[in-house]
Amino acid sequence: MPGGGNIFVQTENITIDENSVKTCQVNPGKYVKISVTDTGTGMDDKTLERIFDPFFTTKDMDRGTGLGLASAYGIIKNHSGFIDVYSEKGEGTTFNIYLPASEQRVNDQIAEVSNGIKHGHETVLLVDDEEMIIEVGELMLQRLGYRVFTAGNGEEAIETYSGKKDIIDLIIMDMIIPNMGGSETYSTLKNINPDVKVLLSSGYSINGQAQEILDRGCNGFIQKPFNLNNLSQKIRNILDKA
Repeated sequence: MPGGGNIFVQTENITIDENSVKTCQVNPGKYVKISVTDTGTGMDDKTLERIFDPFFTTKDMDRGTGLGLASAYGIIKNHSGFIDVYSEKGEGTTFNIYLPASEQRVNDQIAEVSNGIKHGHETVLLVDDEEMIIEVGELMLQRLGYRVFTAGNGEEAIETYSGKKDIIDLIIMDMIIPNMGGSETYSTLKNINPDVKVLLSSGYSINGQAQEILDRGCNGFIQKPFNLNNLSQKIRNILDKA
C-alpha cells in the first residue's frame, strides 16, 4: 500500500457442505477460514490470473522474486486447503484461506516436538533466494550447532560448493531458485561431487519436480515452513547414514 491504508485480518470456523463442494472442488467438512483484506491499490483481472505463478511479480527486480504467493499456494494445497482472492483495481484485495479444521490437542504436539530436537557439529550450505528464509534458517542451523554458509541462487551455490566442498557436509537447497533451477543446480553439484548430500526444501508438495530430483539420488525432502524439530531430524537422518 504505497499510499498507506489499512489491513484487516479475520478468522472464523465454517462448514463447507456438499453443495459448496461442487463450486470450489474441495472435500466437504469443517474448515478454518482466514481472511486478509487490505485497502491498497488492488489488481486487474490480467494480474489476478497470474498471481500464484512462480516468479510472476509486479514489483521491481530488486524488490521481489514473485515466490511469496506461489509458496503460500503450495503450502496451503499441501495441507488439503485452498485459497481464493477478490480484488478490483483501486479498491483493495481480500485473500481467503481455508484449512481443514483439526481436533488434535496442540499441547501434546508441542511436547512431542520439544523432545525430538537433534544437534550436530557439521557444516551446512543453505541455498534459498528469500532473504527471510536465509536469515531464519541460518539462525536455526546455528542453534542446532552447525557451521553455516549461505547462497541466494544456483550459481552462488555452485561457486560456494566448488571452493568449499571439502568442508561442506550437507546442502539444504530450495527447489525453485533463480538463475539455475533446483534440478539443474543439483545435477551440477553431483558432477562436482557424486557423493554430495542434498536436502531439498520446498513450499510445494513432494510430488512433481521434487520427486524427480529425489529419484535421481537427492538424499531427502523437507516441506516449508519447517520447524526446528523437523529440520534437526531430517539433517541427522542424512548425515548419520554417512
